[in-house]
Amino acid sequence: MTTDGDRLRAIMARLRDPESGCSWDRAQTPTSLLPYTLEEVYELVEAVDNGHPEDICDELGDLLFHIVFYAWIAEEAGHFTYSEVIDGVCEKLVRRHPHVFSSRQYASTAEQRQDWLRIKAQERRQNGRQESVTDGSLAEVSRALPALLRARKLLQRAALAGFDWRNETEALAKVTEELREVGEELQQGKSQQHLEAEIGDLLLATSNLARHCGIDAEAALRGANNRFVKRFSYVEKCLLDEQTTVAETSSEKLLWLWQQAKDEDAV
Repeated sequence: MTTDGDRLRAIMARLRDPESGCSWDRAQTPTSLLPYTLEEVYELVEAVDNGHPEDICDELGDLLFHIVFYAWIAEEAGHFTYSEVIDGVCEKLVRRHPHVFSSRQYASTAEQRQDWLRIKAQERRQNGRQESVTDGSLAEVSRALPALLRARKLLQRAALAGFDWRNETEALAKVTEELREVGEELQQGKSQQHLEAEIGDLLLATSNLARHCGIDAEAALRGANNRFVKRFSYVEKCLLDEQTTVAETSSEKLLWLWQQAKDEDAV
């Protein structure tokens, strides 16, 4: 019996056919596909944020196609097969959940997390991907992640190693300290490089505060971005009704309209 997965692979075979396939699909490599894959991931994020099941279903399909695409190219090159991808993730999930698939028991979530990291480190050693001594506990956190997401993962790893503030009050104090240092840099007029470093420290400290408060900083910033778009659009619409623009409006009027937009938003 033909499965949906078989049908998708059959379509992939047609698209990559050297003679009758699609010229664009035939030309793709893992490197050339990456920007499109990242775009699909962020479109899935948007669909989830919007809470539209139909859009989520559609974006999951697009992402699944990319997974099949990468595996197909690898299979053509003789590197690995789609079946090996599936087998590999199944074995990994079983291996990393001994408390589900074996008799292993954990006293706490923290202990489970520590064992998860231990298993992952063991896997890396077995695969010949031993982390650098200079990177230590943070070696596995990918440099390719968006900066805010990578900050959260780095801070989580550091906390598991025992390097962390005791509570959100201490984390907030660090944000205040970093904000003060940014102000000092601005007053002293030092180099752009110094200012960039201090603002970077402020962003990292803010991410750490969000983590201590149980908030995903990436999701919080996405929400703030969306609110900014909504409120700015409100301001522009009000000014359009008055046949004027943002550039032609006084700061006082803009602030008043912005407050109106916030009141409308109620957030």
